[in-house]
Amino acid sequence: MSELAARPLGGLKGVGPRGAERLAKLGLHTVEDLLFHLPFRYEDRTRIQPIGRLRPEQHVVIEGEVLAADVMFGRRRSLLCKLSDGTGMVALRFYHFTAAQKHNLTRGARLRVYGEVRAGGTGLEFYHPEYELAVGDELPPLEKSLTPVYPTTEGVHQKTLRNLMRQALTLLERYPPRDLLPPSMLDSARLPTLREALLKLHAPQPDDPVDMLLTGSHPAVQRLVMEEMVAHQLGMLSRRAGQKAHSAPVFTDDRLVHRLRDSLPFTLTGAQRRVIDEIAADLAIPSPMLRLVQGDVGSGKTLVAAAAALMAIRAGYQVALMAPTELLAEQHLHNFRHWLTPLDIEVAWLAGSLTPKQRRDTQARLAEGQVPMVVGTHALFQEAVGFQRLGLTIIDEQHRFGVHQRLALREKGREGNQVPHQLVLTATPIPRTLAMSLYGDLDTSVIDELPPGREPIDTLALPAGRRPDVIARVHAAAMKGTQAYWVCTLIEESDALQAQAAEATWADLKEALPDLNVELVHGRMKAKDKAERMARFSRGEAQLLVATTVIEVGVDVPNATLMVMENAERLGLSQLHQLRGRVGRGGGKSYCVLLYQTPLSHTAKKRLAVMRETGDGFRIAEEDLRLRGPGEWLGTRQTGDLAFRIADLMRDEALMSPAREVADTLLTEHPDTAEALVKRWLKGAEGYADV
Repeated sequence: MSELAARPLGGLKGVGPRGAERLAKLGLHTVEDLLFHLPFRYEDRTRIQPIGRLRPEQHVVIEGEVLAADVMFGRRRSLLCKLSDGTGMVALRFYHFTAAQKHNLTRGARLRVYGEVRAGGTGLEFYHPEYELAVGDELPPLEKSLTPVYPTTEGVHQKTLRNLMRQALTLLERYPPRDLLPPSMLDSARLPTLREALLKLHAPQPDDPVDMLLTGSHPAVQRLVMEEMVAHQLGMLSRRAGQKAHSAPVFTDDRLVHRLRDSLPFTLTGAQRRVIDEIAADLAIPSPMLRLVQGDVGSGKTLVAAAAALMAIRAGYQVALMAPTELLAEQHLHNFRHWLTPLDIEVAWLAGSLTPKQRRDTQARLAEGQVPMVVGTHALFQEAVGFQRLGLTIIDEQHRFGVHQRLALREKGREGNQVPHQLVLTATPIPRTLAMSLYGDLDTSVIDELPPGREPIDTLALPAGRRPDVIARVHAAAMKGTQAYWVCTLIEESDALQAQAAEATWADLKEALPDLNVELVHGRMKAKDKAERMARFSRGEAQLLVATTVIEVGVDVPNATLMVMENAERLGLSQLHQLRGRVGRGGGKSYCVLLYQTPLSHTAKKRLAVMRETGDGFRIAEEDLRLRGPGEWLGTRQTGDLAFRIADLMRDEALMSPAREVADTLLTEHPDTAEALVKRWLKGAEGYADV
């Protein structure tokens, strides 16, 4: 461990136990942590601005003599201090002031002031500026470098952070950190040493390009970004190496897969056949498969997963498929039972909606090995669930869970050093940069071909005032014998949001369309009621299904050709794309109508435009990531796996591939350096290789 990483902040002057607690809220525990806590802007306190040349909204340093200081009474009491430097006069206003301030700010006192110039009641004013009083007639020397402004928290002031950073920079000079990136890479990219980069970022000179420092394009920032990205890639590769160090059962008999393919009323696409072959190659070696299958809505990922399951079952092993919602899990259960029951393979069900007795019975049969396959939700990785011989885990929509939940399910099949194979599915196309960061420990397969006969879905965006026209369109679709979805963003009316609620919309549409059977589904319904209503819609007994976004994934009704989304401006691009994918699953032409409330924000306009322009899930995912950023795109479950301190996935996308190459080299040729990098950047992740 480096000297800087070994030094706790409690050893710095001015940090007591209470201060250390507050700094810990910012993730700051050591001097090294502090040095990687970068400014988000800089203030120029290196030069003095004449008062006579001040303009509103400037952040400046001025010096002058106090002409008068009086307590002003009005709507709010304030201390008003008038300052002059011979070129002009300006006021300093303090709404909160102490007796000591009032005593010090007297006529004749000499001050240096820093703050923002604003237009006020007496002309130009500074509100609660920072200031220093001259001792005798002497003011301290001006700053030689720009003044950093740091992210902070309650009880930790800028002055405190700057004081601690000065001490940290002194230690940095005394104990320069080891440069862990290859010198050849630093030279070719013209990147500074780590010490030079940190000094530049915490104490830039007045003529340094501040905009480059703040936007991340300066070599000093790029130096830290590259090192952090390499560390994250090392974490992924170490985790992968740790998992690959285990053994796994070998599955080579594909007779059940051929029986399934022969029973299907359609032919697999070339992409499906290619991905099944990739999976079969993984399963044929005694090393755990770690494979992500990406496929756009309706591309046939579930059938690919079924082929993998059949190879494991044929070898006498059990299979567990986990989905994030009960509705999606139910859809998988329906599909797998439809395909596997004719092959005399039982598929069990395990979810929160089961009665305690049903759950106990299913768990007992799984533990005894009586059931070859189970489909379920989070209930699958609960402690009470055990398997006799788990050989394959299938996780759908992995980004809704998280790496550790995937691994928790894997552990249920561990026998000594042997672990199950893992197959991860997602219908949310993942931008390449994000996939490298989030799924760097997985091999990736892409089903990039839709089944034949699928036509593009025509999409149009209409203001909410056109609702009657849309209702007429729903009626016309029903008269032609097809079905429609009407999706709402809320379940109940809310004063805070103007969104149409599903229950109110259902009532309105039943009244507007008295000759149609209109069903309602939302997340607060009992699972049994939800399943019954969905089944009626699937059987064609209802022409219109009003639903919340619970139907986002997994619902498959080929006869549905019209999707209406109310308040479409409230949804992210990926969610809009997933919902649109509920139609266009049969042979006929399908349509999607995006109803929106005005006025639209710039982002909402961009989203709706992208939806109209393309049906390409990968392009939509890229645009969605660009608009929302990785944190919001992934949701809270997964962001811990992307906890970059300095790197920005969108801004620094171009560095991801070079970082992966450097990580590969370090892991194979310089393992000690690789370990040091992981320890420096991934706190608590030193055991990655053991998971």
